[in-house]
Amino acid sequence: MSRTTPSISFEFFPPKTLDASFRLWETARGLAPFAPDFVSVTYGAGGTTRKLTHEAVTTINRHYGLKVAAHLTCVEATRVETMKIVQDYADAGIREIVALRGDAPKGQDRFTPHEGGFANSIELIEAIAERGDMTIRVGAYPEPHPDSNGTDADVAWLKRKVEAGATSAMTQFFFDPETFFRFRDKCEAAGIDAPVIPGILPIQSWGGTKRFAAACGTSVPQWAEDAFAETDGNPEAERELATRICIELCEKLIAGGVDRLHFYTLNRPELTRDVCLALGIKPTRKLEEVA
Repeated sequence: MSRTTPSISFEFFPPKTLDASFRLWETARGLAPFAPDFVSVTYGAGGTTRKLTHEAVTTINRHYGLKVAAHLTCVEATRVETMKIVQDYADAGIREIVALRGDAPKGQDRFTPHEGGFANSIELIEAIAERGDMTIRVGAYPEPHPDSNGTDADVAWLKRKVEAGATSAMTQFFFDPETFFRFRDKCEAAGIDAPVIPGILPIQSWGGTKRFAAACGTSVPQWAEDAFAETDGNPEAERELATRICIELCEKLIAGGVDRLHFYTLNRPELTRDVCLALGIKPTRKLEEVA
């Protein structure tokens, strides 16, 4: 049990099928009692879930009593179209945006600015900040972003994001707490004073997690490969191992002074719930009190 209890936030993704919709709503309902600081809803590659993201954000905001941050990217939209989305969120009572450059659309090797669109995340942040009515969160990379020249370049870019108007950052997931601590130290040395929140990925599927890691530049340690190999594909053993790994990572982060954790739930609440309970984070509402 930790001596300190961190504040928490959760990430969801918008559903593309009816079954996925039920899973999202059950996830939101199951985790809402933990009173997260906020929850975020992702944006599909190439802007493919633009409408679904808006629907998920407004529904969660309206029915679950949660502060919602909507992901927004620069991909496949003009500046006018992108800022219209921001206005639509504002009209719906949403006051938080996770501003991202976004991944290249399917079939493209790298990001290319849309004609008439924002060239990068900093331009997007600046435009949103000019409104004066939005809290802006951004992404951060404790290991080099696939398109960057290294961690120092990522830290410099994060500093520019904060100077443009970002108020906090959530990192990509990682396995080693020292990876985060080194990044945090570099951010502090660079004069970044906005909170940098570690992103935590409870391992729902070891194969899927490795694919995520390969796509975003997260290194996979050999000890994790060996540990999951020893489960021999047993689902119960994999779940127990995944829970233990996640709890131990969070405990080490908290012991190192971390007071906020951002969980990538993958719309599956069970592991995240179990980890929160193990960390001493208790529900403050009953499920029936969640609309």
